[in-house]
Amino acid sequence: MRILVTGAAGFIGSHLAEHLCRRGDEVVGLDNFNDYYDPARKRANEQRLCAYPNFRMVEADVRDRATLFRLFEDARFDAVGHLAAMAGVRDAVKQPDLYVNVDLNGTQNLLDAARAAGNVGNFVMASTSSVYGNTTRLPFIETDPCDRPLQPYAAAKRAAEILGHTYHYLFGQNFTALRFFTVYGPNGRPDMMAYLVADSITKGKQIPLYDGGRMYRNWTYVDDTVAGVAAALDRPLGYEIINLGQDQPVLLADFVGMMEELSGRKANVVATPRLPADVTSNEADISKARRLLDYDPRVPVAEGVRRFWEWYRRYDLHES
Repeated sequence: MRILVTGAAGFIGSHLAEHLCRRGDEVVGLDNFNDYYDPARKRANEQRLCAYPNFRMVEADVRDRATLFRLFEDARFDAVGHLAAMAGVRDAVKQPDLYVNVDLNGTQNLLDAARAAGNVGNFVMASTSSVYGNTTRLPFIETDPCDRPLQPYAAAKRAAEILGHTYHYLFGQNFTALRFFTVYGPNGRPDMMAYLVADSITKGKQIPLYDGGRMYRNWTYVDDTVAGVAAALDRPLGYEIINLGQDQPVLLADFVGMMEELSGRKANVVATPRLPADVTSNEADISKARRLLDYDPRVPVAEGVRRFWEWYRRYDLHES
């Protein structure tokens, strides 16, 4: 297949693009290399991807409709893996206009370009478990109302899910929204909790431990998430919303403890009240993913933390 991967220089996007290249797809990556974090990290991902002869990168923004329309017309994509987004729930509170423009309006631009090209058989979008809000119903299941998002990031993602239904209903576009649950692993963003903990352990940096670490998270290793996205790209399902997570949530404090045990050192954590934009727990019901995508997460959290820590030590040594 010829597949467009948006956000291809980012964390999950670069892993997805590499996975697709390895299995033989023709992959076009799209990324605007913004400065949400050091663009050099994204350039390193780009360099890794460009070693594959079946990959090319297009530097562009999902808010640029004209460029997207030309790209779709020229490339004739079979499928789209839409992972480009402004990430980070806390920054979304400070810049709601930016998050809505990128995460919602950018998705609409891609859907319009796909419709105009007329040949995109499948559109798969990365959504988020944040759309469930602070519900007390556990585990989260796709039929939950999801009408009380706690911050603009979740609101924009939920709106994009709903927009996908409209494009499916009116124009017949296959659209699958995959709700990610706390993805972590090598090449992760430096603002993500796993990376912050590793930095704190090795460099003594203070990091906040919200609510004393008494928040449950459905930590999902990036390889498992990517396997789920690739399966969704292979399966036009009409319109579906599907959770991609692990079987069991783990306390934030226990996640930190796993990395401390591996390193033999303590993180420099500071007890911090939970922020209004944070949920107390996220727990995925993944029975739908198992049924529709043959999704089977294989990396337990303890093993995933070990892999991440080993990667971090190599990366940090290289950077130093």
